[in-house]
Amino acid sequence: MQIFEVSLIGIGLAMDAFAVSICKGLQMRKINYRFTTIIAGFFGVFQAIMPFIGWMLGKQFQRYIVSIDHWIAFVLLGMIGFNMIRESREEEKDTYNQQLEKLDYKELVLLAIATSIDALAIGVTFAFLKVNIISSITIIGVITFIIAFSGVFIGNIFGMKYKAKAEIFGGAVLILIGIKILLEHLNILAI
Repeated sequence: MQIFEVSLIGIGLAMDAFAVSICKGLQMRKINYRFTTIIAGFFGVFQAIMPFIGWMLGKQFQRYIVSIDHWIAFVLLGMIGFNMIRESREEEKDTYNQQLEKLDYKELVLLAIATSIDALAIGVTFAFLKVNIISSITIIGVITFIIAFSGVFIGNIFGMKYKAKAEIFGGAVLILIGIKILLEHLNILAI
């Protein structure tokens, strides 16, 4: 497998992380470079780790992973999305400022896992294609980091204009991503 092909796979895998990064940028009143780097780092690292884990597991576990990955992503994204919508309906004066001042690392880990589950299955296929796993996961991780980093900036630009509805939008996007993943894996949605 060529670098170009792995790069395209990396871009495809990073799209969910990009959407979630936009949601995180929506929550920031002013761009925070440290938080942006941490958010992008979480997505990049998890997007690189998952194919490596899949590669190590190999074909014997492929049927188990493929049969439940969409349900895991659906549940995690749905829970986080509903939580964001619920929090947006609470009083904004205190909770909005607190969310901007610190990152919820538990939520970030769940989001990183949920958006990188498909990469686990990709890693299983890498084992049979005999790709160089170290260069492949490095390319995927770096691409995801760059895409997620830019996603936070894009979300922040829109968040400055529409901060009152940012969390509702962000929560809805996460829920929709979860539904999309579920429908694609159930072969109801062919995208």
